[in-house]
Amino acid sequence: MPSPAEPAKRRSSTLRAAIAGAKTYLLLPQLIRLSKSAPKDRPVAWDRYWAGIRTTGPGGEVLWDSGSEHEFEGYRAILAQYLDPTLPVVDVGCGHGSFTRSLAGIFSEAVGVDIAAHAISRAAADSAALPNVRFEVRDMTAAGAAAGLVPGPSANIFVRGVLHVLAPADQAALAANLRVLAGPQGSVFLAETNFAGNPVQYVSHLGATGRRIPAPLERAIRELPMPGHFGPAQREKAMPAADWELVRDGAVTIETNPATGVAEQSRVPGYFAVLRPRAAA
Repeated sequence: MPSPAEPAKRRSSTLRAAIAGAKTYLLLPQLIRLSKSAPKDRPVAWDRYWAGIRTTGPGGEVLWDSGSEHEFEGYRAILAQYLDPTLPVVDVGCGHGSFTRSLAGIFSEAVGVDIAAHAISRAAADSAALPNVRFEVRDMTAAGAAAGLVPGPSANIFVRGVLHVLAPADQAALAANLRVLAGPQGSVFLAETNFAGNPVQYVSHLGATGRRIPAPLERAIRELPMPGHFGPAQREKAMPAADWELVRDGAVTIETNPATGVAEQSRVPGYFAVLRPRAAA
């Protein structure tokens, strides 16, 4: 039988949750105000963003850059098991090239591609000492974007944190190019943010409050398209079973800039998948 104090405890807990929820939604006007300044043109938005970045890594300005190899090390065994190391790997949406450089230690050649010329310029400068790394500016949602990217008919593909910031039509266009790029022997590894809540809950998870928004997060809200999430349902639409064999998938943790000093606020629920293109009928 419950003690007399238990109903009061439940009411107190419910009240605290309601207050916390109300405080979270005080962020909404700030999000609306900040996001109004983001360019509507996707290539323009991303290139302007990277043009203004001065520092990366811990304490830097890039929201999704943890400055650590920890997340990549969690992928290493999966990459080794399912992706052929003798094939080149293409890092789609490479940004400043941190994952491209890590991939170069596993594959024969690592090619980083990004829509933003300023990102590619930074990535190339930071990777000059690595002989098996190169970078190109490409919009991988554009028709024919896979052509001439690698010398052979097949490549592996690494996609981290790209699909969840694309509209469904662009997700499908990217997938079509990845299918061509992978060819008969290549495989695709993708890892994407898959936070279940709405945008207000998402930025709150990353440390935003009604009084303060961490600087890397505020910059992303102000300058870039609002992200969504990408999980099994979104993957099935963008990469249908008729075109793709799902080899393996599951949950991962996406690590972001540790801007608040609270570990949980720099870790986002994510989704990974390994896929291979099916032969055309």
